[in-house]
Amino acid sequence: MGSSVNLNQIGTLMQRQDVQYHKDAIADLLKRNSTNFPGAQPVSFARKHLLELQKNDYFLCEKTDGIRCLLYLTQIFQGAQDPIEAQFLIDRKNDYYYIAQGYLHIPQVNKRGNDPPFDIHSFHNGTLLDGELVRQRFPDGREQLTYLIFDCMLLCGENITEKRYDSRIGSLKQFVFEPWKAFARAWPDEAKVQPFQLGLKEWQVSYVADFMFDQIIPKLPHGNDGLIFTCKSTPYVTGTDQHILKWKPPHENTVDFRLQLGAFPKFKDGMGNTQEDYDQKPEMELLVFHGGNNYKHFAPLFVTQVEWTAMKGMGQKLDWRIIECYRDNTTGQWRPKIEPDGTPRFRDDKQHANHYTVVESVIESIEDGVTEQDLFASKDKIRSAWKEREKRAREMRTARPSS
Repeated sequence: MGSSVNLNQIGTLMQRQDVQYHKDAIADLLKRNSTNFPGAQPVSFARKHLLELQKNDYFLCEKTDGIRCLLYLTQIFQGAQDPIEAQFLIDRKNDYYYIAQGYLHIPQVNKRGNDPPFDIHSFHNGTLLDGELVRQRFPDGREQLTYLIFDCMLLCGENITEKRYDSRIGSLKQFVFEPWKAFARAWPDEAKVQPFQLGLKEWQVSYVADFMFDQIIPKLPHGNDGLIFTCKSTPYVTGTDQHILKWKPPHENTVDFRLQLGAFPKFKDGMGNTQEDYDQKPEMELLVFHGGNNYKHFAPLFVTQVEWTAMKGMGQKLDWRIIECYRDNTTGQWRPKIEPDGTPRFRDDKQHANHYTVVESVIESIEDGVTEQDLFASKDKIRSAWKEREKRAREMRTARPSS
């Protein structure tokens, strides 16, 4: 599903030297020394995390099968004119895609009152959102590209990464999503021609996994490949965040490897010379990332003859691309995740394969094998612990002397 979204069809890929100013601006606002991709990454859900859900409050949402990217709302100058609204999508390779001027308008909240709740003449400058682009398909046959937002790092130049998650999503809803939604209702023709619509991830409490599987996921208009648990009280963390938990069914946990093609089978031609047969399956090795430009062998990749034929039929370079794989629970072999058209899922949106520590986390998740039933069985304990924390918080507020 995620591969059906092509960022080149939404925006213009900018040359790196042309966006260095914006990279520096984001780094300065976030108080970072690096201009690398600033997004957070989850860890795979393991059995130990069932206890973590009892210890701390987590929000729960479905894991969308789309393209992860940041949305940077800013301004640019053209000559001596006043600044104009500008937006960039930023993928995990830290590439910037400029959205053509005039096609996307995200107004600020109306600071003079609630009628209307947005200021049509305003726009965001210095706002950085985290979300996922996904193609949604509805029962009436309608299709829609939607940017589903699940976090906010910068808000009109203010760094809010140190705030709690529940505070960040509260600000996101009040100052970004609700004004845009009101604008889209008031100006439907303008909203309709935007390159994508905005959506807000729907969060639940952490003890309703059964509700998610029974009521939410079956009705989604887009692909889903698991659940995400996010701690409600922790700050935003660039890189691996131990408090964002990615759950997938054990047999669907995947790793993004670097694919390396090896030797092809050999044959003797009519002259008796040994040749490589490029129509046959070559040796295929999966490599994991060890930092810098260092990759190390992890395991061979097993593909069927039908899959290899589909790979050849793509007419694309295969060697050294990022490929998403799963471990077959019967044979233990690593296999490519296959798209509906029969081709492997290549992760060209990523600059590097998974780091070896991420691979170790995924394997731990696979071997722990936390199932839907395990989540259901932990529901009462998680709920009781949540309610007890709520009770203690109420008692502390009641006991606090009034000023």
